[in-house]
Amino acid sequence: MKWFMLFVITVGLGLVTTNSTYNHYRLPTALRPIKYKLRILTQLENAEKFSFGGNVKIQIQALENSNNITLHSKELTIDETETTLRQIGGEDSRDNCVTSTEINPTHDFYILHTCEELLAGHVYELSLQFSTTLLDRLEGYYRSSYVDPVANETRWISITHFEPASARLAFPCFDEPGYKAPFWITLGYHKKFTGLSNMPAKETKPHESLPDYVWTEFQESLPISTYLVAYSVNDFSHKPSILPNGTLFRTWARPNAIDQCDYAAEFGPKVLKYYEELFGIKFPLPKVDQFAVPDFNIGAMENWGLVTYRETALLYSAEFSSLKDKQELANVVAHELAHQWFGNLVTMKWWTDLWLKEGVATYLATLCVENIHPEWRSMELESLANLLSIFRKDSLESSHPISRTVGKVSQISESFDEISYDKGSSVLRMMHLFLGEEAFRTGLKSYLNRYAYKNAEQDNLWESLTQAAHKTGSLPTDYDIKTIMDSWTLQTGYPVINVTRNYTTRTASLSQERYLLNTDISRAHKGCWWVPLSYTSQEEKDFNNTAPKEWMECTETGESVFKTIKDLPGPDQWVIFNNQLSAPYKVNYDAQNWKLLIATLNSEEYQSIHVVNRAQLIDDVLYFAWTGEQDYEIALQLISYLQRERQLLPWKSAFDNLKLSFLKKIITPVYEHLNGINDTFSSIPQQDQVLLKTMVVNWACQYQVGDCVPQALAYYRNWRSEASPDEKNPVPINVRSTVYCTSIKHGSDSDWEFLWTRYKRSNVAAEKRTILTALGCSREVWLLQRYLELIFDGKEGIRKGDSKWAFQAVAKTEVGFLLAKKYFMDNIVSISA
Repeated sequence: MKWFMLFVITVGLGLVTTNSTYNHYRLPTALRPIKYKLRILTQLENAEKFSFGGNVKIQIQALENSNNITLHSKELTIDETETTLRQIGGEDSRDNCVTSTEINPTHDFYILHTCEELLAGHVYELSLQFSTTLLDRLEGYYRSSYVDPVANETRWISITHFEPASARLAFPCFDEPGYKAPFWITLGYHKKFTGLSNMPAKETKPHESLPDYVWTEFQESLPISTYLVAYSVNDFSHKPSILPNGTLFRTWARPNAIDQCDYAAEFGPKVLKYYEELFGIKFPLPKVDQFAVPDFNIGAMENWGLVTYRETALLYSAEFSSLKDKQELANVVAHELAHQWFGNLVTMKWWTDLWLKEGVATYLATLCVENIHPEWRSMELESLANLLSIFRKDSLESSHPISRTVGKVSQISESFDEISYDKGSSVLRMMHLFLGEEAFRTGLKSYLNRYAYKNAEQDNLWESLTQAAHKTGSLPTDYDIKTIMDSWTLQTGYPVINVTRNYTTRTASLSQERYLLNTDISRAHKGCWWVPLSYTSQEEKDFNNTAPKEWMECTETGESVFKTIKDLPGPDQWVIFNNQLSAPYKVNYDAQNWKLLIATLNSEEYQSIHVVNRAQLIDDVLYFAWTGEQDYEIALQLISYLQRERQLLPWKSAFDNLKLSFLKKIITPVYEHLNGINDTFSSIPQQDQVLLKTMVVNWACQYQVGDCVPQALAYYRNWRSEASPDEKNPVPINVRSTVYCTSIKHGSDSDWEFLWTRYKRSNVAAEKRTILTALGCSREVWLLQRYLELIFDGKEGIRKGDSKWAFQAVAKTEVGFLLAKKYFMDNIVSISA
């Protein structure tokens, strides 16, 4: 219908609009934008007339002669009576014009055919007038809302979300990451609102014709890709932070949640300072705004200078948010601010190399959080969590390479997954560990300086790191990063290294093949990876040395080269490969080496094996038992040591793999050691022990270990008996998710109604999400059916961006799965609207 509106306007001009004959998914390369002047007026006052419209003037440089201008526009009404085209600059500047237009709905192309040929070397200015409805669909330029609790009224704001290809929903543009240009943005809105954009406000003045409206002009931006452009009209409050380098730093939220911005406002500037020191490059913009959006489709978005977040990712309440909530917030903020360099300052040329920003930011965030909060010991946990995630995902034949071809816009979103984020982070960590600190940091700095304000590909990063590695001597001169890292980024999967020891000659033979969870699949195409081999022995126990002692290599044709390791210990001592899981591969040993490891783990010396490698051994042996590559007897003997284990990481590995038949027995000792579900969190000195207790209690209640369920129900009853349950909640913060779910699972209809009422009255995003998940724990069919209807009823207060959490909570249970499936199939049209 919207294209029909464009057609009507065109007919009025006497021009001809047809479907385009140009059908490649990428824009032609004859032209490139060199500056945008964007002017947008937003109408938020009348709920019947939510809309925006404006004008964009694009300065375009012709790189080749061309008879047309092809750009992106989607669902915008373009008034072609106002379209102008003129040559600017040069002595023979003159007007041009448009003879006809074409559209390509498949690729969102809007093609303007020019009266005169655009000549290479000349610059032209195209002016387009556009308008459309301000929708609430969480992409492009859209509206969001919150309820003012004092006036009990709905307040509306506008916000953008353009990644990966939704700027075209907001204004006509060259909507690909490779077309970076400065933006000069002016926003029009009612004077009761505030306008925000990537850059600081330069001037605000009255609208020339609309009473009580203003225009706010912002400073011209640095060159950025369209997906990073951001602006908002809102009535939010903000909390300022002080930065010694003069950068303005503000954290924004709805007025009734501004008290939940304290931690983000304190943490964010520390993150910015860390990255400036790490890269040796000052943050290039004069300000950073962090903005908590009530309705947001993803966790956060790194728009340069105006970073947007889902509320749960930015707001923190000491009274309602758990340690895990706080750590997740820190990780998200660190991730988004890492993008200000990796993604914004240097941007990938095309979405094929999405991991160049997402994988890198994921890894840099772990370094940053570890630096600011060393007491959390989060780097080991994050690294292990990323590896466990990809060990499962990437062991499937359906997985894909880190760097993969994106052949159309609809495929871009598919790349935002564990492979780009977690595997990308893991291979970068591997490279950091085998290069060493100096070469790694020098290479990153060189890459950022060389491609600042430009676009790059992964080969450009490999080149910078190779030069740094050869200069520092951390990599042999006959090795290069491209050869090594392409084996990890351009092929699917990861290897298992098979280690067979000869205890007489004190050697080991090593081979590799792709690890697949389904062993029925042919392994004719085994693949080959350049694998850095770090290892240690029972006598040496040098787990801190993660630098490779040897390499597994590949031939030029991609065949694996068998490796022999010499000078290993005698037959009474184990060896362990992959110190601290420094690279994403599994290791399967011969039976004798497994027995030696089992003997140590089931003794008082079990802690002589590094905690990360204990987690590794658990994960590896259970996978191998599952696929038949190792005896279950070996696996069960190894994990029986868990009755001694008191550290977080091995338990995380175990819980991610074990089945309920074995869990109750092995959980009981650690549950009792941690004093069960009782509120002893304040007396636990180590932060990772808080997370261990949180995790153990969750599993203990699922399998009814000890007093877990009765105590959880008692906590819930006490909460229900409070006179003011929204102000006073006696349930310990760090086990609220477990207590809520357990009480709904084992409770009554009134227990469910009580929690649903708490959801509707809560002002804390993290608490609301916890409750949404817990409400799906019911085993009553009628309650779950009612919950499914509430989830997608816009009048019930569950935001669109949060509905997926609620739906998943129902779908993941045994009772709820078929209900959720049927509801989804019966209502797919209304759900997707």
